[in-house]
Amino acid sequence: MVKFSGDLVYRDQSGALNESFADVFGCLTQQYRKKQTAAEADWLVGDGILGLDVKGVALRSLKAPGTAYDDPVLGKDPQPFHMDGFVNTSSDKGGVHINSGILNHAFYLLAQTLGGHAWEKAGQIWYDALLSIGNPHASFSDWADQTVEMARDRYGAGSSEALHTRRSWKLVGISL
Repeated sequence: MVKFSGDLVYRDQSGALNESFADVFGCLTQQYRKKQTAAEADWLVGDGILGLDVKGVALRSLKAPGTAYDDPVLGKDPQPFHMDGFVNTSSDKGGVHINSGILNHAFYLLAQTLGGHAWEKAGQIWYDALLSIGNPHASFSDWADQTVEMARDRYGAGSSEALHTRRSWKLVGISL
């Protein structure tokens, strides 16, 4: 049986990975259903559920973490898009909902760069990595390494898919 959590501990960076999987695969499912390309998709999670009185478009944005809402009651979307904004906190199980924005944005960047339907290449790389991560306390760097390895395995070491996977991590501040 496939476990979509990767058996990750739901705390700190490994917990943020778990949250990001839900966001990424949720977006991919919506895009598949709508037959959207990466360029056509809105990359929003929870769009339409905030209510008419809330100033915002969704719970999260993979395209632009930190911009999904800015509301007097809810506050401003706290998700960073880069490691420079990583939040060290003891609340939210170590920032699982907040820091997942960094991982989400790396996926968005890869999907945009590869183009086409995001589930076909970027999604496949993420899925392969999820099935093989094997570390319940995986860090963002561990995950980045695993996705690059999976891109190399599937498409070749010098492939544009492998090179762009590495580049997407660099763009969010994770060096490999």
